[in-house]
Amino acid sequence: MRLSARLLPLIIGIALPAAASEHTPPPVEPATSFAAVEVHSGEHVAIAVEPYDTRQKQSIFHIDYTKYGVMPVRLIVTNLGDSPISLRDARILFETASGERVQAAEPEDVERLMNPHERPSTFPLPGPIPGVRLKPKNKNKEVEEDFDTFEYRAIVVEPHTTRDGFLFYVLSGLNHPLPGAHMYIRDVKNVDGKELFYFEIPFDKYLNGKSAAVTGSVN
Repeated sequence: MRLSARLLPLIIGIALPAAASEHTPPPVEPATSFAAVEVHSGEHVAIAVEPYDTRQKQSIFHIDYTKYGVMPVRLIVTNLGDSPISLRDARILFETASGERVQAAEPEDVERLMNPHERPSTFPLPGPIPGVRLKPKNKNKEVEEDFDTFEYRAIVVEPHTTRDGFLFYVLSGLNHPLPGAHMYIRDVKNVDGKELFYFEIPFDKYLNGKSAAVTGSVN
């Protein structure tokens, strides 16, 4: 995902209020408190991911995204340094176990999945130019509210600050998308515009942490 231009006019790092009290973002925590985290000590940045891979966790949303093959992934970015970092040009991709890189969905992508008679959604074009994407005929108010409330939107992460939010990935062709998969993040830049070393966070870290928590609760 390259952070969408539609997010730029919004107040950076401030989530819009949820439409209902039960549909609210989780409390912000440092990236280092999550199992699936990568810390670049020399660059003073930590990024973590947390898949919302169960219906129980997805209860914060209006929609049961599992039903449509959509995986919400919480992205947590902590700036450990003394200067801002920029995600304006960041590419944040879900890399499957087979190496396929999936861009984060827009609301219309999810709406189209909920109305399969509207597919196909793109006209292919030659070369590296992406296909022309068709707009869905009918917008879904609940999907739009979820993206407005939860979608990651912080273009700049200030010093000693954590910003978080959700990206939504269409993984409907994968029965078990997390084992062996990674979150691949590049084009994060420092205050001078220098690109930081890329992040490649294995979702197996999350799965292992989840398994350890279950084992600990049994004992």
